[in-house]
Amino acid sequence: MKRHARSSTWTKPSPSCRRSRRLIPPRHNPGPLHARGLRQAWLCLTVALALAALPVGAGATGSLRLSTWNLEWLTTRPQGDPALPPDVTPRTPAELDRLAHYASRLAPDIAALEEIDTPDLAARLFPTPRYRIIMSSDHIVQKVALAVRADLAVVRHADVTALDVYPPSAPHHLRAGLDLTIGQGTDSLRVLVVHLKAGCRDSQPIARKPACQTLMRQIAIVQDWIMERQDEGEAFVVMGDFNRLLAPDDPAWRALSGNGPLALATAGHASPCAQGNYFIDHIIAGGPAHEWLQPDSLRVMLYRQNGQDDTTRLSDHCPVSVRLSLP
Repeated sequence: MKRHARSSTWTKPSPSCRRSRRLIPPRHNPGPLHARGLRQAWLCLTVALALAALPVGAGATGSLRLSTWNLEWLTTRPQGDPALPPDVTPRTPAELDRLAHYASRLAPDIAALEEIDTPDLAARLFPTPRYRIIMSSDHIVQKVALAVRADLAVVRHADVTALDVYPPSAPHHLRAGLDLTIGQGTDSLRVLVVHLKAGCRDSQPIARKPACQTLMRQIAIVQDWIMERQDEGEAFVVMGDFNRLLAPDDPAWRALSGNGPLALATAGHASPCAQGNYFIDHIIAGGPAHEWLQPDSLRVMLYRQNGQDDTTRLSDHCPVSVRLSLP
């Protein structure tokens, strides 16, 4: 069986929840880390993690590879569609081919997908017969979905529609959570896929920014879901785009972890994606799965080919992966 080349993941202190004095960069232009002296370190890390992201084979006995990947407005709707912002354009067939190429390299057992419009687009990246696609029932473009290895048993639960905390009359709506159980018996895993409100990456939730108030209302919904799983003794993961720099002193993280131990796979790490930044895409394990998370299994797939950056329009997020060792 082909295995990952081992590589060290560059670590740094977790971000503080205190409001940063720097401006939060636009979503389409993620900002670099402050220190200029880190540029060479990032170059080395980029190479190491690009190699580490090669697939290990999804059939590994007793383990699962979990990934989360925000695909940045993955749609084939034409530009100007009323459901799209004016600057969003559909992916070309060539761009879809490149995304499918990276999906095949990623080779997850279970992949959370964010900002994806249709099951057909998800299946374009994670095709049958190897995968099945389950997607939220939202009537919006930016849905969440799960690509699951086809031989794994899946039970779908009701979508966590409470994450859309906006009133029914709101002109736009937030994304529901996708709730499933993967597998059977003692090694079954409850999975919640989320994509939370943008605009409150590192500011205090008590700030007057409406985005922060909205995000913390969503965090409370996720907290309730986690507490239910903990009360029932289930192994679970929550993964997706949290749009938040989770840290030990962050009120959002304290709320999520207040009822029992959780493992935050991205804790103490900074991502090599987009020239370096803290993670907002997270994988959180709890219940028995807290002990299943393999140490040092965090990997980030970079868009690189033959040592060069891939210039194809792909996504402003890179896939993030971990491994779980099943009992």
